[in-house]
Amino acid sequence: MWLNGKEISLSGGRFQSCLREIRKRACEFEDEKKGIKIKKEDWEKLHVHIASYNNFPTAAGLASSAAGFACLVFTLGKLMNVKEDYGELSSIARQGSGSACRSLYGGFVKWCMGKKDDGSDSLAVQLADETHWNDLVIIIAVVSSKQKETSSTSGMRDTVETSPLLQYRAQTVVPSRVLKMEEAIKNQDFESFAKLTCADSNQFHAVCLDTSPPIFYMNDTSHRIISLVEKWNQSEGTPQVAYTFDAGPNAVLIARNRKTAAVLLQKLLYYFPPQDKDLSR
Repeated sequence: MWLNGKEISLSGGRFQSCLREIRKRACEFEDEKKGIKIKKEDWEKLHVHIASYNNFPTAAGLASSAAGFACLVFTLGKLMNVKEDYGELSSIARQGSGSACRSLYGGFVKWCMGKKDDGSDSLAVQLADETHWNDLVIIIAVVSSKQKETSSTSGMRDTVETSPLLQYRAQTVVPSRVLKMEEAIKNQDFESFAKLTCADSNQFHAVCLDTSPPIFYMNDTSHRIISLVEKWNQSEGTPQVAYTFDAGPNAVLIARNRKTAAVLLQKLLYYFPPQDKDLSR
């Protein structure tokens, strides 16, 4: 397997889990024009050559692993003539990267925790497709393309083991917040959507700080972007932009419409002008 032109090992458990689950569901494939016929049992004997490319920073908090594993599972499923729907495929992608299960669908997607011990019902469902709420504009501000010091996987493992705040968040905050977010998406209620999005991002990073040792994903520029958005929203009297930061310093900014997005871009370029080295890439 090659990622962005560099060969990487496929021996890791996450890759093998996805490949194994897809092979188990493989079906017979036949292309009469090309004279190709592959029996179901033959897929186990065949090797795959995988070349994957990102057009955004890898391991920098922009869900590159989610995009990669979602693409991997979808492509292998197409290749091996798998008949399962996106929901079933999402449960396989989740074994590569948790967030990958949400990346198979377009639009607004919910990751269901599930209740079964084997995790088979922990999968994604689409709340609304990509045509819903067309006014929204997403802008990603790449603060740093450097790989983060603490990976999402190891960071979450430490958080689960050491953060009391995580337990409170999972048991008390998240269930009601998810219901409120679903309602905001359904009704295209940007004010509620923005407040929930920002609050959840802030609490996620509070949990990271509550971890031992603490995890610092955001940097000074990240904090300045938050301040910019909060002050702007406050001055307008109602939210114009929502922000969310995953496990990294880069900002995902959601503007309520195209006019707001244009103003947001102007503000970002004014307060955070790109460095010369950024412009040359």
